[in-house]
Amino acid sequence: MKRKNSRARAFAPDPDAPHRFCDKNGCTEQAGYRAPRSRETLNDYYWFCLEHIREYNARWDFYKGMSPGQIEAHLRADVSWDRPSWKLGHIGRQPFNEEDVLDPLDIMGAAGRSRRGRGKGAPPSSTRNSVPDTLRQPLDTMGLEWPVSIEEVRIRYRHLAKLHHPDANNGSPESEERLKLINIAYTTLRAHFESHVSSGLEKTA
Repeated sequence: MKRKNSRARAFAPDPDAPHRFCDKNGCTEQAGYRAPRSRETLNDYYWFCLEHIREYNARWDFYKGMSPGQIEAHLRADVSWDRPSWKLGHIGRQPFNEEDVLDPLDIMGAAGRSRRGRGKGAPPSSTRNSVPDTLRQPLDTMGLEWPVSIEEVRIRYRHLAKLHHPDANNGSPESEERLKLINIAYTTLRAHFESHVSSGLEKTA
């Protein structure tokens, strides 16, 4: 007995589509495919037939009317999913303090590190965490904070590449452009680490 395939056919109409005609002027075909009216109202839809949804999608430009600066700001916000982010080692806007953590067995070794730091006169965190100018933009693009290791960069790159790959976003041109920026940022950061390793200066920043 041949098993029935329960998967929807490619380009199958939306099962929740309203019983109405296509929104394209003069079209009398049944509407089965939705498309957002604008980037500000992504949950407000036009309803088209298959022919006109293809035409609409081919012309869709999410960033239409935005300046290069606005586009860059929007891409940066996408990296953190429009949520606030803070520097590594901070909780909210306040620096992380190991003494605030209840650790009676000193598992984190905070007491020893504190004594060693005071004994050696450790430099302020602002000195240790200064970011090379050439890495500021790549780090922002990938949503990373300095200092960072090459392994953290690789892990973040794999996550972003998977998230923004066009194949995972229905061939979206915006995802393709975003992935290009991510690839450039990753290449720049990797070159920085490789140059330091080859010169014997450091293995991680």
